Amino acid sequence: MSIAVFLESYNGKLVKAAKEAIGVAKSIGSDVFGIAIDNNVDAVIEEAGKLGLSTVKAAAGITIYHPAMYSRIIFNAAKDADVVIFPGTVWGREISPQVCVKMDATPVSDIIKVVDASTFKRSLHGNKIHATVKAEGKIVLTVRAGIFDVPELGDGTANREEITSEVAEGDAMIKLAEILASSSDRVELTEADIIVSGGRGIGEATNFKLIEDLATELGAAVGASRAIVDAGMRPHSEQVGQTGKFVAPKLYIAVGISGAIQHLAGMSSSETIVAINKDEEAPIFKIADYGLVGDLFEVMPKLIEAVKAAKKSA
Repeated sequence: MSIAVFLESYNGKLVKAAKEAIGVAKSIGSDVFGIAIDNNVDAVIEEAGKLGLSTVKAAAGITIYHPAMYSRIIFNAAKDADVVIFPGTVWGREISPQVCVKMDATPVSDIIKVVDASTFKRSLHGNKIHATVKAEGKIVLTVRAGIFDVPELGDGTANREEITSEVAEGDAMIKLAEILASSSDRVELTEADIIVSGGRGIGEATNFKLIEDLATELGAAVGASRAIVDAGMRPHSEQVGQTGKFVAPKLYIAVGISGAIQHLAGMSSSETIVAINKDEEAPIFKIADYGLVGDLFEVMPKLIEAVKAAKKSA
């Protein structure tokens, strides 16, 4: 069984979800190759080799993302594969259906477990239902980010094979004008090991500084509930939940978040969950590993000072 993995990258560096997809591919079978599209493709190939891939099919010199172009390149590289795996990122979710149609394959999206080479478990309805799906023929998978382990780094190397780089043209084609890098120097939500998130209990936008200060001391990413984003206090890029980002950090600290189903769906896979809320009946406490019932405006300053003291004594 031949298995292809789309090695999503940015400026020569694999995104975490792509590394997790490599692990999924290796759990399905041993005949695995990567597909890299990047301006700095050599760095991607080197990293993929250390993660256990022996072959990477590469399209070099691609400086801008274009879904139609990417889907054609990936199809050219993977058309003979039995399974094609995409990370469950914005790019992966956009490109995978196009590749699936070109390959006349069976789509299985948002998988959270591999049962065997053709059977997978999916999460549905905000993680309320887990469905086991058995697919036939060629299969195109998308893998939910933050669920699977990243393979351990080794000293392996990957052979490079060139694939066709095609240019998408025509007035009807979507043209990406610009990619704006984040102005924040914080780690991106889906890449973070620690996330501090604020919810409706924070009250006003100025109070969100408590969340930012704790995140700074912990070297964490900043997240927010849908209520905070809808109120215009934080950007959508920080929203955690079913209509935001799915995250699974080692530590998730939920501050003033009641625990609506929409939010829980996006963070319930976190390794350790800490909840701070003055309502002892808040649903967030049902999934929290550690819960603190109290006024966040009293708790957070003390917690920030405690972290600072611990760092100084370390």
